[in-house]
Amino acid sequence: MIQVENLVKRYGSHAAVDDLSFTVEQGKIYGFLGPNGAGKTTTMNVMTGYIAADGGTVVIDGHDILKEPLQAKACMGYLPEVPPLYPDMTVREFLLFAAELKKVARAGRKKHVAELMETLSLTQMKDRLIKNLSKGYKQRVGLAQALVGNPKVLILDEPMVGLDPRQIIEMRDLIKGLAGEHTVILSSHILSEISAVCDHILIISKGKLAASGSPDELQKRMRGSAELLVTVIGEREQICSLLENMEAVSGFSFEDGKEEGSVLVRIAVEGDTDIRKELSVALAGAGMPVLSMNRSEKSLEDIFLELTDAETEADEDEDKVDAESVDEREEDRDAEGEEETDESDL
Repeated sequence: MIQVENLVKRYGSHAAVDDLSFTVEQGKIYGFLGPNGAGKTTTMNVMTGYIAADGGTVVIDGHDILKEPLQAKACMGYLPEVPPLYPDMTVREFLLFAAELKKVARAGRKKHVAELMETLSLTQMKDRLIKNLSKGYKQRVGLAQALVGNPKVLILDEPMVGLDPRQIIEMRDLIKGLAGEHTVILSSHILSEISAVCDHILIISKGKLAASGSPDELQKRMRGSAELLVTVIGEREQICSLLENMEAVSGFSFEDGKEEGSVLVRIAVEGDTDIRKELSVALAGAGMPVLSMNRSEKSLEDIFLELTDAETEADEDEDKVDAESVDEREEDRDAEGEEETDESDL
């Protein structure tokens, strides 16, 4: 449905989007994640034709946004972070105005707007001025204008920002209900909501794609080795001997347990291997009761921080190298200046 290839957007010497490529499949919900300044909004603005790219291509349902802007935009509905609302219009007036702009057929325009208001629970607010609506209802009106004309693609920039917990749940349910009939791309800083709503997640950092996959795929990819926390009553030497004979165990360490006579064992396990059943049987067979056993896995937040921190560290290393090079050049110039001064003294 959407193909972004080698997208580049610069502001002066700063590359807000740097050779970014990804593909969006039809009927799915994609989450766009990244720290502030990562290039999320810039990418969305380029995709919707609000700003032009400096390089690369964006194809929406077979239409290049640069070569066929009208056809490409006709396939899309866009909700910016700040909804483009007219505060002195009523909800119904504004949606009819949006329908006219999007060239919805006059004969079915009122029916179409009425159906949208019903879907988004705006019918009771249809005659209220937009400026008198709560933040949650304003977001609903913004989403309604994005849905005017029944576009194939919806691009939503921070649709849950500023909402209270109840409104977030309502907005999440609305967005989940759009899957299948619409292809949805949404950006958000609320990682738990992205994980709950999206089929696929794109993580970008410094204008580049850092990771792509479903929430489960990202967890498996970033897991590397899982950690098992086991509290057991027994001797460390006996536990050590038992663990050394288990192939899936890559390492372990001991701590004093909270219960008298207990030991807390941190066990690193390679890949996705689940050794809990095997370990429980082995420990019980050796006469060492297991008080607790927990498997710790990386959350979406952990993955996000790990990926973006890695990009930040790489940039800091590059900046350090550049700074060192500048210092060396300045030292060379200073040395040359001293030599010239000495020669003039002679």
